[in-house]
Amino acid sequence: MPGRLFPAQSGLSEGPVAILLSLYNGATYLSEQLASLEGQTHTNWVLYWRDDGSTDTTLTLMQRFSQKLGTRCILVTPHNGRHLGVTASYSKLLAAVPPHVPVAFCDQDDVWLPDKLARGLKALAALPATHAALYCARQTLTDKNLTPLGLSPRLPASTSFLAALTQNIATGCTIMLSPAACDLLKKAMPASPHILHDWWAYLLVAGAGGNILTDNHPVLLYRQHGQNAVGAPARFLQRAMGALRRGPSLFMDIFRANTLYLLSRQTLLTPENQESLHTIHKGLRHGWHGVAARFSLLREMEQLRRHEKLEQLVFRLWFLLG
Repeated sequence: MPGRLFPAQSGLSEGPVAILLSLYNGATYLSEQLASLEGQTHTNWVLYWRDDGSTDTTLTLMQRFSQKLGTRCILVTPHNGRHLGVTASYSKLLAAVPPHVPVAFCDQDDVWLPDKLARGLKALAALPATHAALYCARQTLTDKNLTPLGLSPRLPASTSFLAALTQNIATGCTIMLSPAACDLLKKAMPASPHILHDWWAYLLVAGAGGNILTDNHPVLLYRQHGQNAVGAPARFLQRAMGALRRGPSLFMDIFRANTLYLLSRQTLLTPENQESLHTIHKGLRHGWHGVAARFSLLREMEQLRRHEKLEQLVFRLWFLLG
């Protein structure tokens, strides 16, 4: 069912936005998130939503909200009890968005600050409409009662495709995509099964030569309640300990899988990034006999790195051992 959006006014920053919301057993916090959407200073938006097989009262709450908003609330693929998972669910939502419309990903348990949409649109509007761009921002991390715990890690002023291969810096609930970036992701569907939709969007836009726009001003309250699809530890030590527990094998399995999956979509990437992927693929060898090849890759590709020094040390170690 095509979405009904208000006509654009004087450009992207005033024009319509498609908000994408996938729901799964989110009744506890959903009402606060929906209220924060209604409180946005940028009011020209339509909500595209789907339920991913909830067994609580999520569907009832959402249907009540839909009746209130009318045509500004679009149901994508009616509830049928099937649980597809986060990435597949957002892929279906993205496919339903009409052309020439920017997109904002939305989680069911956060609270958006009033200027979230406005800040993202302003950043995207600074670029040509035909240019693929991804905007992402920091978050204020909170407990389940919205008591602040700290800020998410600071975002780098610039990044690269090779850096995107090593880690995801684009938290999905903050991401906004330009219309050209939306078209790019639609062509790349289905998304990689090895990672979530936010990292996939980051990889594709960076790999296609698009812009990654980072904003270090927090745009939402990111609720940590133990049931998040993905959590966000506020302290580096927590993140580092998590990486140590996971070990190098899991990281390198994901790295290899992403490399192969991106190669299957290589026509969407720049020639330079295609060449880098082929070089990386040839250099990845399993076991200790591949350490020398991986060490050479790290020396040759300076941008194959993480942005924080300590996280870069962990990445280099995992890359060499995995």
